[in-house]
Formats: sequence, structure tokens, C-alpha cells
Amino acid sequence: MIHKQKILILDFGSQYTQLIARRIRESKIYSEIHPHNYPLEKIKEELPTGIILSGGPMSVNDEGAPNISKEIFELGIPILGICYGLQLMSKHLSGKVEPAEDREYGKAHLEIIDDDLLLMGVKDGSVIWMSHGDYVTKLPDGFHLTAKTDNSPLCAISNPAKKIYGIQFHPEVTHTEFGKTILNNFLYEICGCSPDWTSESFITTTIDEVKKKVGGKKIICALSGGVDSSVAAVLIHKAIGDQLVCIHVDHGMMRKNESAGIIKMFKENYNMRVDHVDASELFLSKLKGVTEPEKKRKIIGNTFIEIFENEAKKFSDAEFLVQGTLYPDVIESVSVKGSSVTIKTHHNVGGLPDRMNLKLIEPFRELFKDEVRAIGRELGLPEIFIKRHPFPGPGLAVRVLGEITKERLEVLREADDIFINELHSAKIYDNIWQAFVVLLPVQSVGVMGDARTYENVVALRAVTSTDGMTADWYWFQPEFLEAVSNKIIRSVRGVNRVVYDISSKPPATIEWE
Repeated sequence: MIHKQKILILDFGSQYTQLIARRIRESKIYSEIHPHNYPLEKIKEELPTGIILSGGPMSVNDEGAPNISKEIFELGIPILGICYGLQLMSKHLSGKVEPAEDREYGKAHLEIIDDDLLLMGVKDGSVIWMSHGDYVTKLPDGFHLTAKTDNSPLCAISNPAKKIYGIQFHPEVTHTEFGKTILNNFLYEICGCSPDWTSESFITTTIDEVKKKVGGKKIICALSGGVDSSVAAVLIHKAIGDQLVCIHVDHGMMRKNESAGIIKMFKENYNMRVDHVDASELFLSKLKGVTEPEKKRKIIGNTFIEIFENEAKKFSDAEFLVQGTLYPDVIESVSVKGSSVTIKTHHNVGGLPDRMNLKLIEPFRELFKDEVRAIGRELGLPEIFIKRHPFPGPGLAVRVLGEITKERLEVLREADDIFINELHSAKIYDNIWQAFVVLLPVQSVGVMGDARTYENVVALRAVTSTDGMTADWYWFQPEFLEAVSNKIIRSVRGVNRVVYDISSKPPATIEWE
């Protein structure tokens, strides 16, 4: 998609980079993350409305530290350097960066020395969030000091003539009291942006683009039944109507009664063509004896491609494939820092188009989950559906730790169904980003009816998040956990112990596999 205005975020490895993008989009401005070595020629070609240099874990003085071309500061594009970004900017422009005597982590208070556009409306003495070991000790040429803290004498600097600004703290985190004000000042006052990144504008633009791209050809949609693929299907159907054919492959690892519910909703509410393929036996046979998580994902992904490819051959006039790929999927599958490290393979990134000679349409490739939900609401999807928690492409396969069998899947389905129903009954489902049950590959001793048991352990997982990139575990009332545990143990044959996972992301991931 072509954007009239765009904020380019160059990533130097900060844990907060995705937060910068989220905050900018909350202000209805499109933002995009690229690695720090994004080619200068591409930047010149795209001419973003503004550039933000993110924080990072290294020192700008370290050998091999991430760098950028000095020429970026001569392009006439407004620039905001945050933490590492400030230090790198200072180093390039004849300033000086040295190790701080007292490293600054956590809350500090901002002392404003001089007003400028970036700090307009920011209260003197307000709380900011620091995370750095180095600091700027000499102002770069052409800059003046606008704010300091007890441990950072040059905490905010600016060169209004060149529209280049730098701050040592992180405005993107909620702990910074006037962080949103500072980012909005950069967006609106310095870059001259207008708030045009909305659900309505996205829908209108996407429909127009799809119509032009597709013409009278057929499109096939891989409809998993999750929020992303479902909203994508409704959006594309709005653009081309009966030219869209949805294929739902049931791999046997869906939640309880889920496939039937998906088919019913789309056929009855949207009058859409949905072909249902029950391939559960095939998937289970291929997964027999497999316990390694990444191998499970690859088997499921490859088998899905084979089945989908065979199904799609029925539509020889189809030229396009729709997938509900999200921005975090892309970020996690191919690290934005330019390294080759993959956290885990994502089920819906790559594979299908190359095999099937289809052109790919990924309307949400640039979006975060909450943005897709907002689009779904705008399109009129039921609220109960829009608010559904994310569900992985491989389904319950990555929640049955160890070997996958029909019996183990049934145990997990029943336990998971109880947990989710209890969340709805307690009216806390919507407070949680994602909740599910994991069947562990261990058994434990228990007592039932005065007899010794040696049965399965399940773990409850519930997290809060805004975009899935970071997550905190949800604080349940003890009474709720007790009720869920009792109900699962009493109702699900083969389970005698329930535990609760209190790991955050990072260092853990949301899913266990």
C-alpha cells in the first residue's frame, strides 16, 4: 500500500521499537519499522515524512555497533533520535558520547531548560523513563540544550533549523508522563503530519486497490476462522463479491466445535462460498511420534500447503491468494534487526504462493492485531467474534506438548473449553489478550476417591498485551483459579493436576511451543 505520509522507524535493537510504531499509529499516522541498515537510496526514494532513530542495547562507541550514514541528516527530513538514536546522532554531528558515571535505569525527572516545539506542553519536573549506560557530554554542532536530568546533563537537544531533535529517554513507554505529547509534537508540529491513518481510510483504499489489482479474476482465501483471516475474507468479499472462494482446512487441531461454527457463521451471515475440508486423520498420521516443536510446525505447514493446493486446483481460473498475515508475524519470522535468528516459524508466512503460482494479497501485512480488530468492527463483524483471542495456525498442536494423539487432543479440548467458558462467565475474557490451556508431557501422582492416580498435568495460560510483541501474565483472583482447577479435574478424564503459568514475554513467548 502506498502511504501519502509515513514515519520511518530505524531499529537499533531496542526492546521498545514496536512500541514506537504503536504509539504513532495510535495518533493516526502510519509508521513502519526497518533495520538500521535500511538503504539510504530507499529512504531518498520513499521520502518519509519523518524519521525516528530507536534506542538500542549497545554503546555507539562499541566496535561493530549499529550505524547509519551521516548523509541521512542532510536529507531535509525531520529526525527524532531516542536514547541510542540521540547518541548516534550526536557522534555523527561532532558531539561526544561517553560512559555515564551513574547509569540511569527507570524513572527520572525532566528539568526543562528551554522551550522548543518537541517539548511544547511538557510539564517541568515530569516523570520520564530512562534506560542507558552512555550519555552525551558535548553538544553536536548547531544544537542547543532543552532539558536535563540529575544524571543526564544533555537529556534533550534540538536543531530547529534542520528539524533534528534528540532525547535520552523513552517517550513511547507509558511510564513517561508526557510521552504521547512529545511524540505528537514531533508528528504534528515538526513533521507537519495530519491524522489520516484510520480504519475507514484503510478499508476504502484497500477495496480500491484490490479491485484494480484483481479485475474479474477469482481470489482464494485460506480461512482459518481466526480474527485475521476472517476480517480479511469479509474485506475482500466487500471488494469483489462472488469472485472470492474461501477454503477452510480442518487439521483436527481446532478448538471444540470450532470448524462447524466457522462454516455456519460465514455461510449464514455473509453468504460467502466456504469449502470445508476435513483432513484431521491425514494430519494426525503425519504427526505420529513427532515431539519437536519446530518440526510439528513445519509438518503442519507443509501438509496444509499440500491439501490447500489440491483443493485450489478445482479453481483453475484463480490467480490470487488472500492470507491474514500480520506485522508481528513478519517481524518475528524475519528479524527486523537484520539477523537470521528466527524465534519460530509462523504458519501463515510464505509457502503457498510459490507452490501454486498465485499472486499473494496480504491486506494486513502492515497492521497490528488491534488495528485488524478495529477494521473488523468497521466492517460490521459481531463483537463476540472480533474480541476472540488469537489462535495459532498449527492450532492445539503447539499446546499439546510432546506427541500429538487424538486422545491427548480431546483431553486438551475439554480442559480448554472449560477455561474459556469460565472466563466468559466471570466476564473477564475481554480483559485478556490471550488465554488457553497447555497439555504437558508429564504425569503426576494424585488421589481420587481414595485411590492413587498417575495422570496428566495441564497448565493455564492468560496474558495481557496490546499487540502480542510483549505480554504480562494476568492476575486472577485465587477463587477463580480454584474454581477452574476443580472443574477441569472433576470433568476431564485423565487430568489430576492444574498449574498456572506466570511467565511474561519476554523472556517467555506467549505460546509454549
